[in-house]
Amino acid sequence: MSNARNDCAILVFWRVMRSQMKSSPSPTGSARGALLLVLVLAVSALLGGIYGPAVRATAAGSDDLEDSVRSFTHVLSIVEQNYADPVDSDKAIYDGAIPGMLHVLDPHSNFFDPKQYALFREEQEGKYYGVGMVVTQRENQTVVQSPFVNSPAYKAGIRPGDIILKVDGKSCTGLTTTEVADMLKGAKGTPVRISLGREGWDKPIEVTVVRDEIPRPGVEFFTMVRPGIGYVRVSTFNETTDSDLADALRHLDSAKLEGLIIDLRNNGGGLLKQAVGMADMFLDKNELVVSHRGRASSERRYYADRGNQGLALPLVVLVNGQSASASEIVSGAIQDHDRGLIVGEISFGKGLVQTQFQVGSDTALLLTTARYYTPSGRLIQRDYTNETLYDYHYNPKPPRAPEVKLTDGGRQVYGGGGITPDVAVAAPKPNDFQEQLERRGVFYPFAQGVGDFVRFYLGEKPAVTKEFVADDAVLARLRKFLADHHVPFTEPDIQQNLPWLKWQIKREVFTTVFGLNEGYKVALENDPQLDKAVESMPQAKALYTNARKIVAERQAVAPEKP
Repeated sequence: MSNARNDCAILVFWRVMRSQMKSSPSPTGSARGALLLVLVLAVSALLGGIYGPAVRATAAGSDDLEDSVRSFTHVLSIVEQNYADPVDSDKAIYDGAIPGMLHVLDPHSNFFDPKQYALFREEQEGKYYGVGMVVTQRENQTVVQSPFVNSPAYKAGIRPGDIILKVDGKSCTGLTTTEVADMLKGAKGTPVRISLGREGWDKPIEVTVVRDEIPRPGVEFFTMVRPGIGYVRVSTFNETTDSDLADALRHLDSAKLEGLIIDLRNNGGGLLKQAVGMADMFLDKNELVVSHRGRASSERRYYADRGNQGLALPLVVLVNGQSASASEIVSGAIQDHDRGLIVGEISFGKGLVQTQFQVGSDTALLLTTARYYTPSGRLIQRDYTNETLYDYHYNPKPPRAPEVKLTDGGRQVYGGGGITPDVAVAAPKPNDFQEQLERRGVFYPFAQGVGDFVRFYLGEKPAVTKEFVADDAVLARLRKFLADHHVPFTEPDIQQNLPWLKWQIKREVFTTVFGLNEGYKVALENDPQLDKAVESMPQAKALYTNARKIVAERQAVAPEKP
């Protein structure tokens, strides 16, 4: 885009702003909203020309852009004056006009209003101030999904499934989870009174929790899954992820490990710098991690600056269909350099670079400016043309003609639609009976929560130790619970699903009584993908050894540069 065209876009912006200000010397809320839209449209048109896909309004010229903006403000004025109900202009712009414009470009360009931007920054920074728990909506009430390990909420005895009735005396009935979460946040060291409803307790439970800094580590959990085999779950790529991983490796005494499993399943990504930093811990120094380039941006390459510094243990990375972006950068680099095996299911396929542009002091535009490529040159991004936004996110399709590249050791790998695992293992799907129990809320389908039966069972106040198992007495209580709640079942249903039922009950009991990490340990007891990762460790070791040998041989015969 030429400087003259830049100046033209800016001139259009100021001309429209000036005309709007003249017509409304003291702007109302809707006028301010219209002015904000003009700003975003103008900046987006300008940036779209510099960094992203072409925007029709820009291509058509400045007069068309000015006419389009005038048309929008005219329509907004008509709607505001004549619509059957009062119109929240900010909501119409933030939730309607701007997202609609960006979704025409691609599925990942986004605009954050002040609340969304505050949450986005919390996730990036990996911390906030509050009581430390995830809450969710159930009917007209806010329910605790799970307190974070060692958080003030956890230390106060708050459990998954507790209903938040009041915060500092104010009723929470009918409030959204965002509204309740905002009430729970506050300055470090300040107290907050919470009134809780709990299954089996006749009266509300009153607790006073002192707010604190709540870290949200990128590494959520680590443990030994087999003798000599370490396991690290990486939940996100925020500003602390690489240091969190380094701490986890120190606690696992990585120098003595016979193998390491990095779990990136359900990790939707995050910061590029952290993905490069994580890959740097395992690759050789100066090996390429990832590159990106766009229509109007030159290629940029990211290398392992420090290298693994002798950490050459066998490595397996777990991925699934919700592993995206930074997760795919790490797994793609590990795979292309034959540093380890990728096990699980094909990843999501999100390889678009979003650059953050500040729009005002508390809003931001995330605009796609380039695409990511693995070291072998594979495009990570899945095709999103001719697809609805829903299908793109929830019904992914494999590429019709995947591109084929070669790893350092000469293996074929595939691009254009996420990272294809070296060892494909599908996650077990619930059968009809299991699906019914999850759908009816008897059990929670994910490891971060607890279903209705365990809340009912623990409401009877049984003594629970870490030797707990779901014995015949517990299963008898389950049968009665199902009957009382009109959940259809037969005795063959119980017997055919006995191992799954015992495992699910134990996991949810441990999550409630002993915290998320203990629940995660139980969850790993029934994880076929993890079992395959452990089984594949010798193959991962042989792969890395062979790749290093091949690379060394190539370097030995390469002609010397003058």
